[in-house]
Amino acid sequence: MITTIVFDVGETLTRDDRHWGRWADWLDIPRHTLSALVGAVVAQGRDNADALRLIRPGIDLRAERAEMERAGLSEFLDDSDLYEDVRPGLAALRDAGYAVHVAGNQTARAGGLLRALDLPADSISTSAEWGVAKPDPDFFERVIRVTGAAPASILYVGDHPANDIVPAKRVGLRTCLIRRGPWGHLWADEPDVTPDWHIDSHHDLLPLLASSGA
Repeated sequence: MITTIVFDVGETLTRDDRHWGRWADWLDIPRHTLSALVGAVVAQGRDNADALRLIRPGIDLRAERAEMERAGLSEFLDDSDLYEDVRPGLAALRDAGYAVHVAGNQTARAGGLLRALDLPADSISTSAEWGVAKPDPDFFERVIRVTGAAPASILYVGDHPANDIVPAKRVGLRTCLIRRGPWGHLWADEPDVTPDWHIDSHHDLLPLLASSGA
């Protein structure tokens, strides 16, 4: 019986438009150029940050982020970055009695920004705050510890097959792939990607769980 639902962040709860637009502006290239390169590396199964490395070979991403901070271009999130179904979808799950948590590969600053949005979630954590990132199985072991739930009672919802679905299943979590963002759309039907469920919207999740008896 699923009692706890944990959500990824980027392209599961939030749009990545602002993130990539900020990088394109900083590197002084057209936004559509960076967007196309992100799509290309995703299609090749590579890390999306490789798009930045194609534009500027040898780039030190940590140093570059620090320069952006000093230039007043700090990472920023507000309600406009959330997909429209996020607040009502998470709230409906909590109202139905599920514990709701958020845990994704994000910076520590993003963790603070997400918590400031007052989402209907019991906890919000990021990989930078934990010191471990997906797809490392230790990230999902940390999910288990933070939620205090048995692995088989946790459903992890994410858009990235390699980062979310496969490693979560390996530690015994149930999984749900949301068809959203480049990864969720491109890799949703790959034969080696076998989540327990697929959804197109957060509104789909509660009826799906009810109908499946999970």
